[in-house]
Amino acid sequence: MKTFQFLKLALMAVPLVLASCHPKKKVVEETKPVVVNTEQAHFLDKVKNTAQSTKFITSKVKFSVEVGAQNITLTGNLKMKRDDVIRLQLMAFGFVEAARLEFTKDYVLIMDRINKQYLMAPYVQVDFLRNSGLNFNTLQALFWNELFQPNRAELTAEDMSKFSTINEDEDVIITYEDTKLDYNWLANQSDGQIKMTNIIYKDRFNGNTQLNWDYRHFANLEDQGNKKFPDDMFVTLTTPKKEVKLGIKLNYIKHDSEWETRTEVSNKYREVTVDEILKRFMAL
Repeated sequence: MKTFQFLKLALMAVPLVLASCHPKKKVVEETKPVVVNTEQAHFLDKVKNTAQSTKFITSKVKFSVEVGAQNITLTGNLKMKRDDVIRLQLMAFGFVEAARLEFTKDYVLIMDRINKQYLMAPYVQVDFLRNSGLNFNTLQALFWNELFQPNRAELTAEDMSKFSTINEDEDVIITYEDTKLDYNWLANQSDGQIKMTNIIYKDRFNGNTQLNWDYRHFANLEDQGNKKFPDDMFVTLTTPKKEVKLGIKLNYIKHDSEWETRTEVSNKYREVTVDEILKRFMAL
């Protein structure tokens, strides 16, 4: 029984982790920087050029979730096709799929394999995703260690000029503001590699929420010109009511392309509403 309780905890926590958070450390400074545009543009191009060009990323995953005093570690699979889909499969006992999260450009699919329930909805219908500025492009950039801006599939030269930078010894802080959302990145000054991404959703009535995405280690992909890809990430989510910590470790990164990029939901599954899913999250 404990195993299935843990699986239920993980299933409910994962989408919440992908929503918003309030980490203890804060990247952005209160004072706006004064920068030389040519130097800023040169550095931002360096950051942009660290991105992987490979079309597919597939990997085994070790997935850990901590909510208060409760902890669970699961294994699974991560499958991503550039500009198309992100799929995370969580396994029970090492071989039985317990949950699946699938993010496409048009919708998010959350499947509870244990209770045979699922949610499929566009991002705008899921409040905690919409309010946190998270959509497919944002999630892809987080997994692939890239800069991004809301509702932009690709950053143009004009988009890049909207970032601000602050030099901090060996690192550079990159910032971007969008209405209620502040986006911040910490990048290495020498090679432009992003070390951390921070998203702040400002709500003066209910309290701020934040998402902090740390990149702890990178793997050299020899078949991709030795470009680096993050294989150890740590996500901290804090809402005004609780904190969730998520660890993601990739093993055996490959570029398999022989897999179906869309999941067909069996008619044995019951579709649940967004409110039902959120009630399960808040019951943790």
